[in-house]
Amino acid sequence: MKKGEKRKQELLKIAYKMFLTKGYENTSVDEIIEEAGIAKGTYYYYFESKEQMLEEVIEMMIGQEAEVARQVLNSGMDVVQKILGIMAAFRPTQEETTIENALHQQENALMHNKVKKRLMAAAIPLLAEAAEEGNRQGIFCCDHVPERVKLLLIVGNELFDEENFTESDVAVFIDMAEKLLGAKAGSMDYIKGLIGQTRCKNGEKE
Repeated sequence: MKKGEKRKQELLKIAYKMFLTKGYENTSVDEIIEEAGIAKGTYYYYFESKEQMLEEVIEMMIGQEAEVARQVLNSGMDVVQKILGIMAAFRPTQEETTIENALHQQENALMHNKVKKRLMAAAIPLLAEAAEEGNRQGIFCCDHVPERVKLLLIVGNELFDEENFTESDVAVFIDMAEKLLGAKAGSMDYIKGLIGQTRCKNGEKE
């Protein structure tokens, strides 16, 4: 990695930590500069604005999430667990919601759409690999795999980003996933237990 790129990555990591602890809106460019110990001109050499820095922080987060998802894909988990694990890998941690919430501000609408497209571009190929593995094993039977996992990802993100999803919501999601991927009815029921484990880890009640 070149010296300039290394410095930029260091600034992104500083911003990431400050956005986590103080929130994006409550962190100023001057505070980032002070924490980094650099001149203001150096900051603006790498970033045109704080908004651009936020976008690149999120890009860094997506890259880290993709690495975790790739590890899930290459693990010894069964195919259904891999699909759920990959989807979970691309969700922000509880601490990172302070960063994600900044995207929901009206002034960041264009950036939000751009980030969603980038997230899809990173997640869909990994989910498609897992689904194709399921096809080879006879667990799934489906064509147009990238399009199917895209729908699964969209619905899953919308559903599980809400903290108040119900058992019925999960049951319908499982039924939809089985039909989308051509799995036998009931073969993905144990997703209920996996989702329950995830909620416990995040401090949610069953």
